[in-house]
Amino acid sequence: MSSAWKHWLDQARYDLETARAMFGGGRYLYVLFCSQQAVEKALKALIVQRTGDFPPRLHNLLRPAETAGLKLEPDREDFLGELSGYYIQTRYPEEIESLGRGLEREIAQEVLEKTEEVVEWLVATTK
Repeated sequence: MSSAWKHWLDQARYDLETARAMFGGGRYLYVLFCSQQAVEKALKALIVQRTGDFPPRLHNLLRPAETAGLKLEPDREDFLGELSGYYIQTRYPEEIESLGRGLEREIAQEVLEKTEEVVEWLVATTK
């Protein structure tokens, strides 16, 4: 196993654990951000494993999924598109304020659960 591949996978797991911790602490905005980061890094691990190249610096999750050669089912593709938006929305003050106002526990829980499923699927894909 390449150390670069393992590094990306370790970071994906770390971000997923951080998303869980943020959920437990009621910091739902950061659940979204860390969920996006966990999936992004798991995708980058897959790219490194499959290509041996450094993954592209992209945050739209559909692009790294394409680079990794993944065939996405429509519901998974929709979720990656949704999750990609949280990267931008949680990085800029004007976006944080509007997203934070409407964010409820149930939304964060749903995103976290779907993220766990996707990361588990990606990890299984890398084996």
